Amino acid sequence: MLKQELLEQQLAQLPLYTYAFLDPQELEFSDRIRWICEHECPMYGKSWACPPGVGTVPECKARCLAYPGCLMISTITEVADIGDINETLSTRAEHEALTNQVRDMMREQGVEPYVLSTEACAYCKRCAILDGEPCRMPERMHPCVESHGINLLGIIEEQGLSFQYGENVVTWFSLLFY
Repeated sequence: MLKQELLEQQLAQLPLYTYAFLDPQELEFSDRIRWICEHECPMYGKSWACPPGVGTVPECKARCLAYPGCLMISTITEVADIGDINETLSTRAEHEALTNQVRDMMREQGVEPYVLSTEACAYCKRCAILDGEPCRMPERMHPCVESHGINLLGIIEEQGLSFQYGENVVTWFSLLFY
């Protein structure tokens, strides 16, 4: 059982932009979000962290809704040019490190979270999905939030959370289901 008060004390020590405890039932799962993965992301079909490797949106929804709680965390970082995708993506590693730190805090309490983050996963030089093999590091890989068809904008607004829309500010989100 997650001790939320203890976790909140630990979260307060981290450089998070914001965090919120959510009811997974309040999340919106949408094939429209998945459409973006399929039609605009070069990683589609190339990683177990991305569609179709993560399953259908209904399968992803069922996996997430099997957990009674969810912690959403976010970080922000400034970049010189938001249009420079390489610079923007280079800031993702810091967010992933914080996501893993929060995951480990939960594990210390005996809770094994299901983590969604920003990854298309880059642990292996060549993803096993391309060879029809299972993921080599499923304990390290976190599928991206969008791969599950989750529309975060609605829950962000509903929760009254601030969302940084700065000109050169990148905002990263992770969801940890527990």
